[in-house]
Amino acid sequence: MERINMKRIVLGITFLGACAGLASQPSASSISSEGQGRMLTLKQLKDSALQHNMSIRSARHNISIAQEQRKEAFTKYFPTVSGTGAWFNADKGMAKMEMDLSESISPELGNSLSQMLPAEALAALSSPVSMTMMKNGVIAGITALQPLFAGGQIMNGNRLAKVGEEVSRLQLQQSENEVETATEQYYWQLVSLEEKMATVDAVDTMLAGICKDVTVAVKAGVTLRNDLLQVQLRQNDVASQRLKLSNGISVVRLLLAQYCGLRDTSFTLQRPPVHEEQSVYPLLTENDKQGSLPLLTEYQLLEKQVEATDLQQRMAFGQNLPSVAVGAGYNYHNLLGNDRSFAMVFATVNIPITDWWGGTHAVKRRKLEHQKAVEQLTDNAELLTIRMQKSWNDVEEARQQLAIAEKSIEQASENLRLNRNYYHAGTITMSTLLEAQLLYQQALDKRTDAYADYQNKRLAYRLAMGKKE
Repeated sequence: MERINMKRIVLGITFLGACAGLASQPSASSISSEGQGRMLTLKQLKDSALQHNMSIRSARHNISIAQEQRKEAFTKYFPTVSGTGAWFNADKGMAKMEMDLSESISPELGNSLSQMLPAEALAALSSPVSMTMMKNGVIAGITALQPLFAGGQIMNGNRLAKVGEEVSRLQLQQSENEVETATEQYYWQLVSLEEKMATVDAVDTMLAGICKDVTVAVKAGVTLRNDLLQVQLRQNDVASQRLKLSNGISVVRLLLAQYCGLRDTSFTLQRPPVHEEQSVYPLLTENDKQGSLPLLTEYQLLEKQVEATDLQQRMAFGQNLPSVAVGAGYNYHNLLGNDRSFAMVFATVNIPITDWWGGTHAVKRRKLEHQKAVEQLTDNAELLTIRMQKSWNDVEEARQQLAIAEKSIEQASENLRLNRNYYHAGTITMSTLLEAQLLYQQALDKRTDAYADYQNKRLAYRLAMGKKE
């Protein structure tokens, strides 16, 4: 009877048994909308989180914004075309002129005109004449201006816009890494709690068997009632643990479902198989660290920051250089009472003079910002290599802790078996047996925590080395 019970306990508590087959699994894109109670893999949960997480959607919007900025900067290479039009009506002419025709008429012409014109006309010619112009009118024109030289601002502005787009893509990758990390952490947290619940179930089954045996023994008068009370107290303690675990599982399920965009929490986790021997990572060398640096999103963002500050420095310098442009235009007006249209070509040169005073300080400021970015790249590169080494050390420590926890289970299981035999032989008390049972449960829980910690440390190591899987 004891052998059968122990076999059932070991089988029921074995952490992360062999996986079920992978047939008929739902796709990652549809797990949030399909029926309840589906079995989900870690990869499916990650894919669903990437589709539904708000930070991912925001990062994708940022990419679209950066693309539009790059396209906007590209238009600066082409001519700027502008059209103007105006109509006006003034209370008086904007131009006024008075003419005295008598001053321009010679005596000989005057004698001739006196014979040809009536007296009223001759009198009008001798009086001054007032003329006004441009009291109302229409002006319209269209102009095209093509920059020839702008101090490199257009070219460097396009390069800066391209860097901005690349940065937005790296930020999306960084957000994806963060989402996948959080999803995997929730996954292993839920696995750990569910395994502890399985342990509690097995322990409860074992205590129920002990309680049944002790109850029979008490009724037969071969043992004290105190033994039964100790078992019942231990059962109460297990029931309390069950309540706490049940609440923890419920909360983590809600968090995981919300994070992954799942409609309900009735899903089942498909767990990977557990191997007796955990993989041993090779010794991390300096070449490994230096070779992994360019793969890290954080390092690539620092490089883009250096590139951006360099381009900003060049643009600040270009703002102090002369700019040259050529243009052409077509204009129309009727200011003099007649329709008049004409075309023209022109060239402009703009030389900043007083702007040099403030411009030199702007160039120095951009140069200092570039130097700061270079120093940050060097400093953070060293910190990233230290993080690689620490993550490798953490993985090795977690692997060894897991091996110790597995050995502890074997020892605690044997200790429990021997103490049950001793109790039935009457050589130890019930408290000693229950203590052995508690040590066995603690060993199982430690193994559960050690395995979850090992998986999280492996995840941290992959991220530190710039590896997806």
